[in-house]
Amino acid sequence: MNASNCFKAQNAAGDIPIILISGDDYSSWHQEQESVTKNWLIQNAFKPDAGSWSLLPGEDGGISACILIYDDLDLWTIAALPSHLPEAVYRVHGLNNEDQLYRLALGWGLGCYRFNRYLSSDQDVMLPTLLIESDTLRDKIIAQIDSIGLVRDLVNTPAQDMMPQHLSAAAQSLAERFDGQFTEILDEELLEQNYPAIHAVGRASVHRPRLLELQWGEADAPRLTLVGKGVCFDSGGLDLKPASAMRLMKKDMGGAAHALGLAQMIMAHKLPVRLHVLIPAVENAVSANAFRPGDVLQSRKGLSIEIDNTDAEGRLVLCDALTRAAEASPDLLIDFATLTGAARVALGTEVPAFFTQNNNLATELQEYASDWNDMVWRLPLHEDYRTQIKSKIADIVNSSKEPFGGAITAALFLESFVEEDQDWIHFDLMAWNLRDRPGRPEGGEAMGILGLFAMLQERYA
Repeated sequence: MNASNCFKAQNAAGDIPIILISGDDYSSWHQEQESVTKNWLIQNAFKPDAGSWSLLPGEDGGISACILIYDDLDLWTIAALPSHLPEAVYRVHGLNNEDQLYRLALGWGLGCYRFNRYLSSDQDVMLPTLLIESDTLRDKIIAQIDSIGLVRDLVNTPAQDMMPQHLSAAAQSLAERFDGQFTEILDEELLEQNYPAIHAVGRASVHRPRLLELQWGEADAPRLTLVGKGVCFDSGGLDLKPASAMRLMKKDMGGAAHALGLAQMIMAHKLPVRLHVLIPAVENAVSANAFRPGDVLQSRKGLSIEIDNTDAEGRLVLCDALTRAAEASPDLLIDFATLTGAARVALGTEVPAFFTQNNNLATELQEYASDWNDMVWRLPLHEDYRTQIKSKIADIVNSSKEPFGGAITAALFLESFVEEDQDWIHFDLMAWNLRDRPGRPEGGEAMGILGLFAMLQERYA
């Protein structure tokens, strides 16, 4: 997706105004209109409900305006319009608040998203464009939309074209684009350099496991570390998933996509941080050398891990990456993972769960997410549940036998590999829209990073 195609830089002759009307003001607005407009809306049975819109005819038979009814002016107010309006240049009418225009335009750009890589048609469909005359504002909007588009593209891409080597290429391309440093530790090198859990999960695949590392920024800036779960396809391993549960497992690298998308946003906005991105990239496959239920794996931290279920593999690759991240004592450590169905049971598919021991950090994140209509919700790191991941033959077990609290026990497992005094946020997210909503089409989705990025901008301003 090229977000620059969603916007027009210069005033165009005959651009069409988008007139935003509060639901409470519609009646008085309607009374002030010419008879042709009144009759048009009446004859078309227009109902002034929030989100309703209509094109209005001009005297020459063309389009004179688009009206849209709203309750609140927010990120998603005009996000549905690009999917419905005819190709033309549009402008938001009478809005002088730059912050409101910024949010509306961001939603517009997200509504322009299309994933058409594999379509034989629809490649050249022209979308409507929105006039944003300020170069600074337009560049800011495009940078964020392109970052979210990267997350969506990576998650939407089928596993055949998004295996560890493809994820590696995406990370390397990002590093080159922003003059960062990229390295990777590949296959047997993982054992030589002490990443045994990553290797164990990925060794059964013909697509070799690896740890991807991207660094950017000044060496003396505050270190911000992002870790993303990069399980490029999850069969469940020997604890094989049923077909219905395996169908969407191309999205199991959604955590890695979030880490790369947020990294792009940070670099594009030149946030004054020392950015460190770590992505363990594997396929959880089945073969003669796949790790087994009952095996005991070693980890970079030195903790031994009993395997209760091979389908709880994401936390295994993350534990080595989190240990590596913590060794550099970052100012803030954030990980993203499509980790548990339990989080989806608790909060549904559209609200990511997050965990942290820092109450101030949690409150701050919640406030920014709410401000950006980018819902996230905190779940507790309830210490009493740690007994569920105790093992009789190893230091820890990778999956609780209890059917309850699975998102919490998974987070507690990861916390075992993070230093006690480390500021850390763990996201357990879906990375996928099961339904179409304005600006959020069915398919791969970036969840929580708009609010998170706003928080990071404030923290590192």
